[in-house]
This record gives sequence, structure tokens and C-alpha cells, in this order.
Amino acid sequence: MKLNRQLFRIHSWLGLINGFFLILLGLSGSALVFRNEIDDLANKELLTVQQQQKRLPLDYFYKDITKRYPAIEGIAWINPDDAPNKAYNFRLYLNDARITSYDLGLITYDPFTGKILREGELQNLTPSAIEWIYQYHFSIQVGVPGAAFVALLGVSIIISIITGLIIYKKHVIQVLTFRIKINRKSWRTVTSDLHRIVGVWALFFNIIIAFTGFWLNLFAFEPKVWANEMILTKPNALAKHSLDSLYQQAFIHMSDLIPQYVYLPTQPNKKFFVRGAIKGEAPIWAGSNSIQFNPQTGELISINRITDETLWNKIESTFYSLHIGSYGGVIIKVIYVIIGLTPGFLSITGFLLWRRRRKRHKLATQAKK
Repeated sequence: MKLNRQLFRIHSWLGLINGFFLILLGLSGSALVFRNEIDDLANKELLTVQQQQKRLPLDYFYKDITKRYPAIEGIAWINPDDAPNKAYNFRLYLNDARITSYDLGLITYDPFTGKILREGELQNLTPSAIEWIYQYHFSIQVGVPGAAFVALLGVSIIISIITGLIIYKKHVIQVLTFRIKINRKSWRTVTSDLHRIVGVWALFFNIIIAFTGFWLNLFAFEPKVWANEMILTKPNALAKHSLDSLYQQAFIHMSDLIPQYVYLPTQPNKKFFVRGAIKGEAPIWAGSNSIQFNPQTGELISINRITDETLWNKIESTFYSLHIGSYGGVIIKVIYVIIGLTPGFLSITGFLLWRRRRKRHKLATQAKK
């Protein structure tokens, strides 16, 4: 009984301390499940371009971006698999030498005319509100310290789930077998039953989302990352080899590759690489295959297929898909949207129960005096 009381205190205080952030992270995470769809819907006219006979080469955009940003950490073409009439989106890896800002940017081009359609840093609502939400979700817009804090929130959710599971272990089977009904006697009984029922049904998905979120943000605990964030980026060291040529070579060596991310190096010792899925591959592994080239010589460096990786690497490669729900179509995504809201819901119901319990304890104490 004493152990349960201690676990209940831990469970309650974690919910109270982290509740506000869990609500915001839950809302942002649910929105990001349909991130591409929301961006496309909100900016349909802007991102849909008039198709012409020929697109501009990748080298054109590379040169234009590096001219606009003479000292940039790197560039990534993030929608190479988009429809032919869609604009090109490039992620900009910037660095203002401040640890409290996570320096991602976005620039979007018309691939046929080279016209810039939108441009800006993700710490601002422009160029894209959903991209601002993306950066907020993993860093709460305070850079690497924010990313570390979000990782710790993932740990706190896991602890809350474990303590809740122990505290309510008698009710878990009852909930899963539909033997617990909502008692409508009062708002307290309704809140208490909802807290248990929602907590149990969301248990499995919340553990997955919390753990993968923690794992994806583990980089924020590396001293090297903190040190690099406080050093201004050096002037660009541009690729000597044509990036268009390297991009085409990627498909010669990996004809079944579906590109999802193309990295354009701007600093010494960085490689040009294409990352993506393989035709016929399980969606949960999407983006886990890659091919790398030396941008100065054009030399092929490596070809990495997830099927050739170790068991642990195969497991780890599923974490991103498991976190965002991109592996099972619309139904899975809708489930992720709903589940993403449950930590916030449980924080609210938990707070109401805590406040009610505290009020009753206070009245009982006064009655004894």
C-alpha cells in the first residue's frame, strides 16, 4: 500500500509539472501527422506550379541558395518524390551561433522558372506555419536545450505510464474487456473513469510515441552538438562535381530507389547523398536506404540498403515512422492524431482529480481542528 501511495505521488506530480507542455506537444504532434497534407492545403495555390517543358537543374538551386547564404551548414531537397506540378522545398541548415535557437530554414522554388515562392527561418511563422509547428514540436523553439527537454518529457511520459499501470493494474483487464462503464454520478466519477479508460486504451501507442520521441532527440545530450551550435558556420566550400550528375548516378546504382531526401553539401568533408525508400519495401522502413558520393570528385562512397543492416539498425530505422505514423495509410494516421491528444487529455483529467482530492483533504484536515 505504501509503495502504491509513493507511485501515485510520482504519477500525479509528473502530470502536474509536465501537463502544459504535454498538451502543446500533443496538439502539435497530432497536427504533424498530416504535415504535408496541411501545408499543401494551406498553400495550395502557392505550391502548385504551372508545368513547363523542362525543369531547371538541381545545380541551379544549389548555386542560388549558396549565393544567398554564403555560410550555411547544409541544404536538403525534402520533397523530391512530390508530384510533377509541385514546387521544390529546400530545408536550410543555418547556424547563428546561439544555443537557444534551432536554426532550420525553408526556401521554396518554382522548379521551372526558378522563382522563389517563400523563404524564411522556422523560428518564425513564415514561411510556413506547419513548419514552425514542426520545429516547435521537437525543440519548443529554444534550440538544443529545448530538444533535450522534449526528450526528458518523453521519459516522464513513460514513467507516468508505468506508474499508472501499476496503480490501476486491477482495472486494465476490465477496461480492455469493456467491463468498466463510465459512472455518471458526478463530474468526479466521470473524470476518474475517463482517465482510466483513455489511459489504458492509449497505453501501447503512447509508450511507442514517447520512447521514439525520446530516442530521436537523444542527439541533444551530445556535448559535440552543443559545442557546434555555438560556432559560426564557415564560408561555403561548394561541390566541384555536378550535383545533377550525382543525382542521376544514384539511380544507375540503385534503380529501385524512391528518393525522399537529397542532401546538398556546403561544408568540407560533407557528402552528397540521396535517401529514400525501395520499391516494394515495407513502409515502416521508408527513408532508411541511401547512397553517398564525394561531391568534389564524384566518387561513389557507399550504398546502404536496410535489408543488409544489422537487426538493431533495422529496429532503429523504424523509430521515425513509428513516431509519426507514416507506415499504415490514413486509418493509422487518424489513430495517431487521436492518440496524440491523449497525454494532454490525461493531464487535464489528472489535474481535476488531483485538485478534487486536495480539496477533500483540506476539508478533512479543517474538520479535525
